[in-house]
Amino acid sequence: MKGGALRVVLGDQCARDIAALRDLDPARDTVLMMEVQEECTYVPHHPQKIVLVLSAMRHFARALAARGVRVDHVRLDDPANTHGFRGEVLRAVARHRPARIVATHPGEWRVLEDMRGWEAASGVPVEIREDARFLCPLPRFRAWAEGRKSYRMEFFYREMRRMTGLLMEGDAPAGGQWNFDAENRSALPEGMAPPPPPRFAPDGITREVMALVAARFGAHFGALEGFAWPVTARDARAALDAFIRDRLPRFGDYQDAMAAGQPTLFHSLVSTSLNIGLLDPMEACRGAEQAWRDGHAPLNAAEGFIRQILGWREYVRGIYWHLMPGYAAENALGAGRPLPAFYWGAPTSMRCMAEAVAQTRDLAYAHHIQRLMVTGNFALLAGIAPAEINAWYLAVYADAFEWVALPNTHGMAIHADGGLMASKPYAASAAYINRMSDYCRGCAHDPKQATGPRACPFNFLYWDFIARHADRFAANPRMALPLRSLARMDPRNVAAMRAEAGRFLAALDG
Repeated sequence: MKGGALRVVLGDQCARDIAALRDLDPARDTVLMMEVQEECTYVPHHPQKIVLVLSAMRHFARALAARGVRVDHVRLDDPANTHGFRGEVLRAVARHRPARIVATHPGEWRVLEDMRGWEAASGVPVEIREDARFLCPLPRFRAWAEGRKSYRMEFFYREMRRMTGLLMEGDAPAGGQWNFDAENRSALPEGMAPPPPPRFAPDGITREVMALVAARFGAHFGALEGFAWPVTARDARAALDAFIRDRLPRFGDYQDAMAAGQPTLFHSLVSTSLNIGLLDPMEACRGAEQAWRDGHAPLNAAEGFIRQILGWREYVRGIYWHLMPGYAAENALGAGRPLPAFYWGAPTSMRCMAEAVAQTRDLAYAHHIQRLMVTGNFALLAGIAPAEINAWYLAVYADAFEWVALPNTHGMAIHADGGLMASKPYAASAAYINRMSDYCRGCAHDPKQATGPRACPFNFLYWDFIARHADRFAANPRMALPLRSLARMDPRNVAAMRAEAGRFLAALDG
């Protein structure tokens, strides 16, 4: 195909209308897809995540070939594989002698830096196109963010609602308010059994990938058995339809709930499909909106789901690209403790942590409150080093790519950015976990005790965290209440809690 274009499609870009394939000429162009070891191991990705991406790539390559597109698909077990993007691009240039290389803007800074070096390395012009799968182009986000001292998602979300018309009645938000989050904080009633999400049995392609991943990455944290994620656009759409039909009507009420043995509750589980290109975000939002307009789902449910995609997903991507690369190095609270072994499955007496980590191991999944208010909250209170907890989130979840994982971790879970995203740290004692879950029942720790043999670590760690950072938080009006509560406490009780925290953290480090 000398003189045509080499069109690069990455593993998280398995969308038929991805920008790199726009204006493709099947007679002259070649699509390059690369399975490389480097992408599987820069953090020790969960085996299910690796299977998801590789299987989706292989299905997508097959679908392109069925349309008459020439696909150069470098497989992970190809003996000549250099196992890096640049090496494979250079080999492809030698094979095909293209006049130009066309790529879509990647999802991670390190990949963009690599991509920017392809032209000099190959001697072939490289065009990097905006990723049109996202609803807010990066220039638009930069224009919104320019000059702001802090970045609040709520204001961005309102602009996106106006721009797209989603859940709008003329110039006003449907229902007279932008956000129904206050209605979405119910704990799951005892005995309620949410409908399970659909499972997609591995076909021959996926089983082949599973065997390869088991052989190469079997030592990575996470179970491979039970893999059931969608790996094609057709299955991704089926997963969305099942969510809207079966779980969206109750999603709003219980989106913040946690329950032992109920890992998915009423959540959609479509983030993997959105993040690797199998599902269009506007399609997902329109589906939820239509369910509300048809009377199938209440407004608080449709709005809550749409806010996660149109609001949070677009917002964190914008934050990532607006603030990188320096954002990854932020550590406003000076946290430096190593990640405890129980994040990797070692025993822990804290039932909430054990439940969240166990389902992460088994499913490569936990919903946003488990990530924010259990594993993230503990990391915040204990002062876990940002680089360590960031790498963990990136490694263990099937939907995690740095553009989405880093801002959610840095900005929301551990407040490492000092408040650029969140107006206060999302710190909480055991009372929150007890209110929103059944994890505290049967736990070795009592959620009402802050000292003593049955004290819950979230309690004494919370007050140690508030005391440790009291001077920093003094100017933050949203931290006034816990600081006043701390000031009213008997100093002997505060000293006892802080001593308890010191002993616990010392044992954790040991």
